[in-house]
Amino acid sequence: MAIANSEAVYTIGHSTHHIKDFISLLKRYGITAVADVRSFPFSKHNPQFNKDALTDALKQEGISYVFLGMELGARPDDSTCYDNGSANFTKMAERPIFKQGIERLLNGMGKYRIAMLCAEKEPLDCHRTILVCRHLREFGLPIKHILADGGVEDHQATEHRLVKALGLEPILFDSMRTDADRIEEAYNQRAREIAYKREREEENREYAR
Repeated sequence: MAIANSEAVYTIGHSTHHIKDFISLLKRYGITAVADVRSFPFSKHNPQFNKDALTDALKQEGISYVFLGMELGARPDDSTCYDNGSANFTKMAERPIFKQGIERLLNGMGKYRIAMLCAEKEPLDCHRTILVCRHLREFGLPIKHILADGGVEDHQATEHRLVKALGLEPILFDSMRTDADRIEEAYNQRAREIAYKREREEENREYAR
């Protein structure tokens, strides 16, 4: 895997950004390629981030686009990735296609400075962090999250913020668990909280009829 030409991989959530502001953020951090990890690369309320529109806008600025939603998306078609209608991040990460997606990212870093794209502005609310970055970090690569206000957060700081947000910080005489244990527990808990729920989508469809 050729990753020598890029010192870090970035992530970004498109949120409600104007497309010019979004591209400005990418340029600020020297991003030359966007890896879209949305399962469905479309946005009802922010159509500027629909796949075709986004690809065209990025191309005009010399930024490449690749869709990795099949490999790294949070809503797999594979029924074995669900427990009682809820997506299971552990099962998703064990699939060969997920590992192929990670490999494509790593190989792409040899040529591009990549930002993984999803919708949520907050890294802790998105599978790009809780699923994809959890496994990317195993390769010892720096991971940086581009925030909605234009700042950037190192992934280690994101992890510590996750532990704190879930109330898993060490307490007095709590010597049985290491920091690594708490981080893993935080990942597991947040994965359950943000996992895609199939039954919820069915309820929304019924309500909309």
